[in-house]
Amino acid sequence: MTLFQWSGGPATLRFESVLEPVELQRRGDVWVAEVDMPDRLRVTYHFLCDGEEHADPLNPEGAGPNRSIYSAPGLEPQPHWPVVGPDEVLDVPSLRIRWNGSLGRKTVRVHQGGEPVVLLLDGDDWMYVHPAVAAFESAVKNGEMPPATLVFLPTPRDRDAEYSSPALWEAIRDELLPLLAENGVPVDLSRFVVAGQSLGGLSAFQAALDFPSLVSRVACQSGSFWYARDLPGHGIALDGPAGGDTAVRLAGRDLSGLRVAFDVGEHEPAMHRHCAAVEELTAAAGATVRVNRSPAGHDRVGWRHALVRDVAWLLG
Repeated sequence: MTLFQWSGGPATLRFESVLEPVELQRRGDVWVAEVDMPDRLRVTYHFLCDGEEHADPLNPEGAGPNRSIYSAPGLEPQPHWPVVGPDEVLDVPSLRIRWNGSLGRKTVRVHQGGEPVVLLLDGDDWMYVHPAVAAFESAVKNGEMPPATLVFLPTPRDRDAEYSSPALWEAIRDELLPLLAENGVPVDLSRFVVAGQSLGGLSAFQAALDFPSLVSRVACQSGSFWYARDLPGHGIALDGPAGGDTAVRLAGRDLSGLRVAFDVGEHEPAMHRHCAAVEELTAAAGATVRVNRSPAGHDRVGWRHALVRDVAWLLG
């Protein structure tokens, strides 16, 4: 059992994507919950009190201002990710590029580290919540990957619409890449890596199908391969055909020029058959494939270790 303690009044303990919420019980002057946590789990959590979300004040490891990180005892470490408290404000990359184009106005941040360029979808999370720059720089210093430039694409207002449309990748090819070059960040497409999670992972992988001359190296964590346009609820149905539309599109493809790293959480079982179908079909189509299962749910704290590890492999 793991004891969680809170002193701010009646509260609910909530976990990201795994485990049901737990109502804390009063014990003297504090509120507590004893939770039977899985042996292999890394998860973000918070206390909900009076309608507000709070990080755990007794836990030094935060994920943004209102989340904390739990790691099961004995779980393998995430060596490159520094412990960041919930009150700490992360430094953001100094190069800021205004992108006014077909997708509206976006602010793209760039960490200039080396020749290969890594495009991080949902870049706001990797700047403001999880310290990606520090993690990648640590991996470089440790000799695990070459120096790389990180491009943080901001999270779209409508993720479903933007990440399910090829228009995003047309705009990246025709607008963003030339804009990067104008700002001293040329992109060598032979070493260009795209990384995405969930719907972002789906988008990154489908970009390799739609624009193979643009995207040939993909890091995909918990890709939303259940997505199918003809299912009710705009394709949101995990009980649909395995691999959704992506599996259908893979039939008969030659992907011998593609290098892709797949990862999905051990604790998101509804995703497994969809991800496995796409992984197997991708390998059968001739791509170079790497597959892993992380000790997490549908949660960026699990994806972050896979992100650095898999980008390093893609650049290797």
